[in-house]
Amino acid sequence: MTDTVDKTPAPSVPPEQIKAIPVRHYGRWVSGVVVIALLVLIGIAFSNAKINYSVIPDYLFDQGIVSGAWTTLYISVLAMVLGVALGVILAVMRLSSNPVTSTVSWFYIWFFRGTPVLVQLLLWYNIALVFPILNLGFYKDEMNQVMTPVFTALLGLGLNEAAYMSEIVRAGIQSVDEGQTEASHALGMTQGQTLRRVILPQAMRVIIPPTGNEFINMLKTSSLAYAVQLPELIKKATDISSTSLAVVEMYFVACIWYLFLTTIFSIVQYYIERRYARGSSRNLPPTPLQRLRKNLSQWGSFRRPEVAR
Repeated sequence: MTDTVDKTPAPSVPPEQIKAIPVRHYGRWVSGVVVIALLVLIGIAFSNAKINYSVIPDYLFDQGIVSGAWTTLYISVLAMVLGVALGVILAVMRLSSNPVTSTVSWFYIWFFRGTPVLVQLLLWYNIALVFPILNLGFYKDEMNQVMTPVFTALLGLGLNEAAYMSEIVRAGIQSVDEGQTEASHALGMTQGQTLRRVILPQAMRVIIPPTGNEFINMLKTSSLAYAVQLPELIKKATDISSTSLAVVEMYFVACIWYLFLTTIFSIVQYYIERRYARGSSRNLPPTPLQRLRKNLSQWGSFRRPEVAR
């Protein structure tokens, strides 16, 4: 008699469910409390300070302040255009195999990067002491009539900016592979055509970000033109404060305008960089609005659950 073997499979036992134990990050809470405490202390200090905050909205759109902000923007754009144009020329000269042009470009960059912008502005403003008459053959006039505050600020800021832009452009040109130049020459392109059609379009991805930063810096550096009597934002704010006696309040007004201008151009710079990143990045970086939505969705998430092993 044979024994029958029960071949019924045993019931499978489900695996124990893994319990996620959140990892506690005490350092986040401590740092958050410290930062909030510092912000509260700063807020209490400014609330107890002798500052008439009600004056700030009254002068925020004052005609003098608005004209000063417009002058700041105007001279910054012109100086930046001059700096970019001259910077490209200096970068090409620096990369040239001609020892004369490369040496002149190096000396220019060395001088204008090595001396303060304020000193350069004052030198241009007082150049009539050295050259009383400007004589170009086809044009002759007194130097005091030529070197107006606007022209002085344009030369001082633009020529100084050209030294920095030349290094930015040079770095962008050198970031392009040399094989691109050799292939262009093999197709019969001249050096100028190669630079204009092949090198510079590819170098823009490297040139654009620091150029945008330089322009934002130019908006703030233009305040040094106050020393040459240019009626820009700081000069207008100081003139108003001398009559209203609201010195600190007017500086707050100037800060608000500078923050407004730099914020606007920072957003513009971001979208320009995003456009030039299309050829090198598969996934474009999120826009400021998309980044804001993501940060809001993650707001308050101080703990990240970690699966226990």
